[in-house]
Amino acid sequence: MLDFATDEALDLVLETAGRFAQERLAPQQRAFEAAGGVPPALREEADGIGFDRIDWPESCGGAGMGALARARMLEALAGGCPGATLALQPMGSVAHALLAFGGPTLLHEHAARLARTPGARACLVFDHRGALQRSGQALSGTLAWLPTERVDLLAVLTRDGLTLVDQGLQPAPVPGSGLRGAGACELRLQAAPVQGHWSDRAAAAQALAHARLHVAALLVGQMHAAAEYARHYALERVAFGKPIAHHQALAFLIADMHIAVDAARQLVHEAAWRVDAAADGPAASAGAFVEATESALFIGSNAVQILGGAGFMRDVPVEKHLRELRALGLLLGGADAARDDALPQALQPDATLPDFLQTATEH
Repeated sequence: MLDFATDEALDLVLETAGRFAQERLAPQQRAFEAAGGVPPALREEADGIGFDRIDWPESCGGAGMGALARARMLEALAGGCPGATLALQPMGSVAHALLAFGGPTLLHEHAARLARTPGARACLVFDHRGALQRSGQALSGTLAWLPTERVDLLAVLTRDGLTLVDQGLQPAPVPGSGLRGAGACELRLQAAPVQGHWSDRAAAAQALAHARLHVAALLVGQMHAAAEYARHYALERVAFGKPIAHHQALAFLIADMHIAVDAARQLVHEAAWRVDAAADGPAASAGAFVEATESALFIGSNAVQILGGAGFMRDVPVEKHLRELRALGLLLGGADAARDDALPQALQPDATLPDFLQTATEH
């Protein structure tokens, strides 16, 4: 039975994350964009709270609270600034890739090394199109955009395995559009030495499930912020003698936006629960990711439209909400890369099915 109930410990974590987002992230989000990152003092504060370690095993210094707890925490933080939320997670989704392929020992090894370097960042990419080419024990290629100003450990995930690189990484700053608070770079690798490589399709699917959950949770948090800002604006803006929110067409649109947020949130929470329960988590997380990215397109653009021309001005946050949502939707190959994985295992193209069903799933 699905169970999204929280205990006292998680309630405290969510309260802390929500307060941190509203007091420490939201008021500074434009400053984070301008600087292309967050200040060291804020990194230290977030590290002291332990946001990045909430679902790590206790043997690695984590709280062992699971995927659902992390998804809910990321949603709360993203309401303040999703770019800064990424910047405040030095390991991020890389941690679960390391756990999936090498267990707590591998995670502890790399987390301890990065902890010795102030501001160090690990970055996970899903190379579903083969942008990086491996030749022997070297990796070459270019990643056009990553939401980080530096990369100290690169985890390249494919459907078949994981490759780690921690040398020969050449980040070049780029302007970026969304997630500027996390930084932005183009990453070049020219015969970069491979630090480690593992082949395991099941572990790859598990690692990708966690990564998609993390992005989907960020999308839900930012969608909620956009929908709420648009709703409050519509209640205050008066036209034809009454708030524009009281005009039927706009009232229906605002209701649809909040319905979309709640639907995406429900799918993310269910997917996280399934990951924790080992109950078809990869398919559920892929489905939640697709729903979140498509809902983000609907909510981001309509939040701007509700404000009219003012929605494009930098003195209101909805233009940033739109940019953040679009950028988040591009991560991990976007919705297109997730659609095939959203099929339940019984309907995967390589499953044993009647001919007519096999043809349907392939098309």
